[in-house]
Amino acid sequence: MTTTSAVRRGADWLLDSTAPQDVLTPERLSDEHRLMAKTAEEFVVKEILPALERLEQKDWTLARALVKRAGDLGLLGTDVPEAFGGIGLDKAAAVVVGEGMGGSASFSTTFGAQTGLAIIPILCFGSEAQQHKYLPRIVSGDIVGAYCLSEAGSGSDALGARAKAVRQPDGSWLLNGEKMWVTNGGFADLYIVFAKVDGEQFSAFIVERSFPGVLPGKEEHKMGLHGSSTAPLVLQDARVPAENLLGEVGKGHKIAFNVLNYGRLKLAGICSGAAKFVMRESTTYATTRRQFGQPIASFGAIRHKLAEMTVRTYGVESILYRTTGLIDEMIARAGHTPAAALAALEEFAIEASLLKVSGSEMLDFVLDENVQIHGGNGFVRDYPAERHYRDARVNRIFEGTNEINRLLVPGMLIKRALKGGVPIIAAAKRLQDELLTPQAVAATSGTAPADLIAGTVAGMKKTAIMVLGLAMQTYGTALEEQQEVLMLASDIMMDTFVAESSLLRAAQSAASGSPTAALQADAAAVLTHDAGLRADAAARTAIQAMTGGDTQRTMLAALRRLLKVTPVDTIAARRRLADAIVDRKGYIFA
Repeated sequence: MTTTSAVRRGADWLLDSTAPQDVLTPERLSDEHRLMAKTAEEFVVKEILPALERLEQKDWTLARALVKRAGDLGLLGTDVPEAFGGIGLDKAAAVVVGEGMGGSASFSTTFGAQTGLAIIPILCFGSEAQQHKYLPRIVSGDIVGAYCLSEAGSGSDALGARAKAVRQPDGSWLLNGEKMWVTNGGFADLYIVFAKVDGEQFSAFIVERSFPGVLPGKEEHKMGLHGSSTAPLVLQDARVPAENLLGEVGKGHKIAFNVLNYGRLKLAGICSGAAKFVMRESTTYATTRRQFGQPIASFGAIRHKLAEMTVRTYGVESILYRTTGLIDEMIARAGHTPAAALAALEEFAIEASLLKVSGSEMLDFVLDENVQIHGGNGFVRDYPAERHYRDARVNRIFEGTNEINRLLVPGMLIKRALKGGVPIIAAAKRLQDELLTPQAVAATSGTAPADLIAGTVAGMKKTAIMVLGLAMQTYGTALEEQQEVLMLASDIMMDTFVAESSLLRAAQSAASGSPTAALQADAAAVLTHDAGLRADAAARTAIQAMTGGDTQRTMLAALRRLLKVTPVDTIAARRRLADAIVDRKGYIFA
């Protein structure tokens, strides 16, 4: 990727312009990245999918063997330094491997807990002794890790945990409590456990299964992910050595939240990979299933579905690699250290939350349409469509619910603004001054990516700033209580980020002469047109909630000036996309 001279920060894209050549896209991945992706995809197709029935019957011995096999292939430590047994590549390598794992939801969940939730806390917060003791064995797959944050009474409210840790006279710790919904919990060897020291100071510990008082519970009976272990962990006077405190006492929140940032990035990668994998099934079925004497892929209603599945996947894939590129760029500037990785993940926490929400909701849409395309066959277990649908539902709950992540986005942005970070307040003031001038906001009529960035996307950015500025002005310190308005603002930002990222990717593709450039332009244009309409509706709803009378009329008039969605013949564009999808029998931008 191209590294610019300016240091790019989280949410900069909302206020500044970005050149297409400064964005990482899937088309710009290196040969090494592509090799890692191929290795992961072949591993899933040749070794995971044939073993799926055994995994769904809770064959955890097989699950452990497959984790070990992933370690042998180098898939568990792509972004772990070589000193700890990893390969020492970048976050882009981790993302392409995560995408490759998307074809098997159950194993990708096992894999994600191992590579993100178990490795990252120790890599970024562990002592040198802890890193050398545990990381090589996790990276190799010799031991399996798990992450224990949630409790029955503290899911989204992680800091409300009731598990306690009490220091003993010999310096060791005594842990008591019960952790819930622990991925890999039934067969893990090592747990990252969060508990409150003396019931007050939220802290983290590395807890081995072999420690006295560590008792994994029974497997949960879940809607989906039957091939992934999910079990509680009971701690009854569990004795943990002094040296297994992870980080500092009272600083567990930094570990928990930064690890979740990485988990959100990885989850979006898995969702993107799963969508592309399932689209092969959808298209294959649609081209072979015949009704009324012809393949159902010839019907406009089915072709619309295939095109829309592609458009939404393209959008998430675009923000996934754009964000990954920003993170890797910041890490490279700081010297490729665990501390640099931690700082970059924290810096782009807003983007990670947007990725988590958009990725999980995109996948739900794709899998729902996959069931619909399969018709009655999609509702029975003879076809995988039914399992895909059940397996994906938890993604909107994993890594912080989508509601929590929607609330985090504007909350983080405003906090940074108040601390002198992202200058959203100054931008809102400039926008207010602009609206007081008599000149009309220029609209762009062209539908090329550059035109849509200049027109529709520019208006969407200003709309997001206007809604955020109005919310801060209206509610002040009570803004965090206005969750409906905050979620609307978050949705506008998400649509803006996806639209701009897709258009930048399409423009980059056109400049490089890519054979899919015209189709990418179609996908980005459809996505941006529909995103612009959603942003307009969300902004209207927010304005009507925050204002009344003349003020409301003034703000709605301002919205009409700011956001002018360029008309696009989305039916024709989707038809062109559908032609290519049916011809290729799968995702056309892979």
